[in-house]
Amino acid sequence: MGGRVARVARTWAVVLGVVAASALLPAAPAAAHNSLTGSDPRDGARLAAAPERIELRFLATPKEATTEVTVTGPDNVAAAGGAPTFAGKRVTVPFRPGAAGLYIVTYRLASDDGHPVKGEIRFTLTTGTPAESPSASAPLTSAAPTSAAPSPASPTPAAAGADDDGGTGWLWAAGAVVVLAALGGGLLLRRRAARR
Repeated sequence: MGGRVARVARTWAVVLGVVAASALLPAAPAAAHNSLTGSDPRDGARLAAAPERIELRFLATPKEATTEVTVTGPDNVAAAGGAPTFAGKRVTVPFRPGAAGLYIVTYRLASDDGHPVKGEIRFTLTTGTPAESPSASAPLTSAAPTSAAPSPASPTPAAAGADDDGGTGWLWAAGAVVVLAALGGGLLLRRRAARR
């Protein structure tokens, strides 16, 4: 009778292993999701000098046709100094500084699987430029270095809510529960078989 219990225990362990593996398979397309890996300036940075450009770095190469980047400053004033440029996994936007205050860089792009990825980074410019008179037509220039001094903020490379995992996080959790249940069930059956 002990042999039959051991066979049943092995069979259940295999069945639960297959179920756990199949529960994890739908999570594989998540690898095709793109996400923000870093930016210059960093999210949450406080800058005394305005950068000449804003750089976003992504996990995968973004496509020009499906990538949108906007930069807005205080009072929702546009602060992008031109169209974004693409170089591999980096997207760069010229920055046109305005008043001191909070600047928000929002991005939206499509991953290889078509899933939209969107998010934002925020940084604060502590010194602003004087307001332009309506007759001024010369573009503003900045002698500031392209990389600002690092802020003491936490070194999180991606903005909060920068990437939606597509709901696959629960699949990983469910798979872990199934694997743990399979291991626990196998140990329980093995103990019962050993007692007999």
